[in-house]
Amino acid sequence: MRIEQMTGQRRNPSRLLAATCLVALVAGCTFDSDLRGGLDAFSTADAARSASAPRPQPDNRGIISYPNYQVAVARRDDRVANVAQRVGTDPAALARYNGLEVDSLLREGEVLALPSRVAEPSPATGAAGTGPILAPGQVDITTMAGSAIDRAAGNQVAVATLPPAAPGEPSRQVGNEPVRHQVQRGETAYTIARAYGVSVRALSDWNGLDSQFTIREGQFLLIPLVAENGQVSAAPAPTEPPGAGSATPVPPSASQPLPQEQPLSQAEAQAQANEAKQELAPDLSSEQAQVSTRFDYPLRGRIIREYEKGRSDGIDLAADPGTAVKAAGAGSVAAIIEDTDSRAVIVIKHDDSLLTLYSNVSAITVAKGDAVSRGQKIAQVPGGNDAYLHFEVRRGLETVNPMDFLP
Repeated sequence: MRIEQMTGQRRNPSRLLAATCLVALVAGCTFDSDLRGGLDAFSTADAARSASAPRPQPDNRGIISYPNYQVAVARRDDRVANVAQRVGTDPAALARYNGLEVDSLLREGEVLALPSRVAEPSPATGAAGTGPILAPGQVDITTMAGSAIDRAAGNQVAVATLPPAAPGEPSRQVGNEPVRHQVQRGETAYTIARAYGVSVRALSDWNGLDSQFTIREGQFLLIPLVAENGQVSAAPAPTEPPGAGSATPVPPSASQPLPQEQPLSQAEAQAQANEAKQELAPDLSSEQAQVSTRFDYPLRGRIIREYEKGRSDGIDLAADPGTAVKAAGAGSVAAIIEDTDSRAVIVIKHDDSLLTLYSNVSAITVAKGDAVSRGQKIAQVPGGNDAYLHFEVRRGLETVNPMDFLP
């Protein structure tokens, strides 16, 4: 929907944006769920143009087997322990490998990655063929019957079952092996789908996600096979891994002593104090600010991160824990969700297709659909090492510099 350490305590909230803005759109904006409008970096038009092939059918145990890994598909009312017993693997290992508990309730169709291989599918387990699904290049075409080759060349299927090459020889399934992606902290189903060029709906169908496309850190996802130009193939690896951010700054060499600190003179100390004071957001009680600008600052705090197109979609404001977070302008609450860190995010819809987003908040005092007034308290800054607010302004799906709307 991976954390970039900016200061040792702040997260990179850009991974929240796809999910939060989509919820805001569902609340009232006129865009489809695949974001085919082509706005900024959030278009999934390429994914929409490439149809996804269906997921292969599992055997009676729920096993889908590929040369490099196997997965198990859950049934209705299954728990991790039920799946482990049915496929013949250790329940604790299966739960741990998928970031779940042994008694975790699973959704029908939910996919679990197997930590080690189990018995291969076969006609005895209800599979059409024997062994893992092989890539087309691994099969000796000269041994196949002509009718089987015709079926394998179909464009609308991901897997073809070939008849025995000779009497008594087991059948083999042929198809491409999907890319398997492990969810990193801060990712959403939308960011992962976009990175691989597939639709979020196909990603959900292949992995049995819920209606909110919820994913969890450490979860393994199968990236749907893509059917394009008459060929079924695995989705290409993303040019930049989902969740990747800028490089971590290199720390000073331990072999070089730190420079000796020199006490500041009175003039230097006063200059630093004046500079810090200038960085503080204006007092929200200023009536002049409310009249002359589109939005108010959501809180009075020091700007510790500025907007940078493509890298930081908003600004970060440091404040004391418990500081009130206020609505930057009048509007309605379009969405309140959580990211993969269980951090709350509030999206408020305003006139002129503008959205304001407030992430890393606690003690929320509003609900989805509520009308809010300018300056109304909607939440507060959390405690601990995360005492800051991430604030964004968006026009539709496109990020804009919040400073252009603030006093």
